[in-house]
Amino acid sequence: MNRYLIIALGAALGANARYLVGVWASERLGASFPYGTFLVNITGSFILGFLITLAAGRLTLTPELRLFLAVGFLGSYTTFSSYAVESVTLWQQGGWWQAIVNIASNNLIGLIFALFGVFVARWLGG
Repeated sequence: MNRYLIIALGAALGANARYLVGVWASERLGASFPYGTFLVNITGSFILGFLITLAAGRLTLTPELRLFLAVGFLGSYTTFSSYAVESVTLWQQGGWWQAIVNIASNNLIGLIFALFGVFVARWLGG
């Protein structure tokens, strides 16, 4: 099967899973806090960390299954999981400074760019 199709299938399922978690969280916990995003981020981080650790040791995943799960499903479900696992990997490999820079820059610059997007949209009349 074509790797792009495998990724697309995983992404479609991941996006729907993200939506369903968001709806579930909003219905059960309310909409006063982004509980759905929080749940998606922590569960996605757990699942990716779990899969990568198992795949590095005991579990053999085919390249197609890795693309489906890690790139497709989890990439669509949450990109936060990639960010979290990459930060942990940097830390584990002795790059604690790089891990801190990655964490701080993603959060700070991401928030700045989100605010910048708001300003640009308002400036354009949105």
